[in-house]
Amino acid sequence: MIIPINHELIELDVPAESAEAAIQKAGELLVQAGKVEASYVEAMIKGFQDVGPYIVLAPGIAIPHARPEHGVNEQCISVIRLEKEVVFGHPSNDPVRLVCSIGGVDSSSHIGMLQALSSILGNKEKLHVLLTTDNKEEFLSVF
Repeated sequence: MIIPINHELIELDVPAESAEAAIQKAGELLVQAGKVEASYVEAMIKGFQDVGPYIVLAPGIAIPHARPEHGVNEQCISVIRLEKEVVFGHPSNDPVRLVCSIGGVDSSSHIGMLQALSSILGNKEKLHVLLTTDNKEEFLSVF
């Protein structure tokens, strides 16, 4: 699966004081690009508040998402690297440095994007680039 990402959907060294702020900032990139409605970002934050840090799927990596009916216009992903690590409350995968917000138009596209992301984020060399580069081109090339 090709991950639908471009320069406008990436932000490096974003300040965030809380998990909710980090989710909000990653979601705002999707809203600004017209990929999702603001209601989708609200649903991602509410999901985190209601269910907890289930979105912290690997050490240092959160993948917030919500149901397609909450306002996904097209399959999408945004990635922000936080300026400083943020605690999401996960017992073993905190603190978080990368927040990858995804929006799937249906449950199967959602799963496909999670699988594609996990193959990238599970690669130590690629993850190192994402965590260290200051070059958006290099960051984007990992995807």
